[in-house]
Amino acid sequence: RYEPKWSSLDTRPLPKWYDEAKVGIFIHWGVFSVPSFETEWFWNNWHSGSADFVKFMDENYRPGFTYADFAPQFTAEFYDPNQWADIFQAAGAK
Repeated sequence: RYEPKWSSLDTRPLPKWYDEAKVGIFIHWGVFSVPSFETEWFWNNWHSGSADFVKFMDENYRPGFTYADFAPQFTAEFYDPNQWADIFQAAGAK
């Protein structure tokens, strides 16, 4: 049993496969995937005034569009975790 603090969580042993795996895959997937423009740092770049991001939004979305407006479009309609697992396994990931 672990407590919700790092000193407790860090006592968990790593699974044997973790140290033996040659390839690992990390997926970071979220609302930023809707505009699919450059990076997962989309919101930060857009709101910090990065010219490419501001131009992208001006050319593709209505005035006043907010980051939250992307949320209803993030439907994961074609998400198939079994297919992803098959692809990753075929690539040698553990």
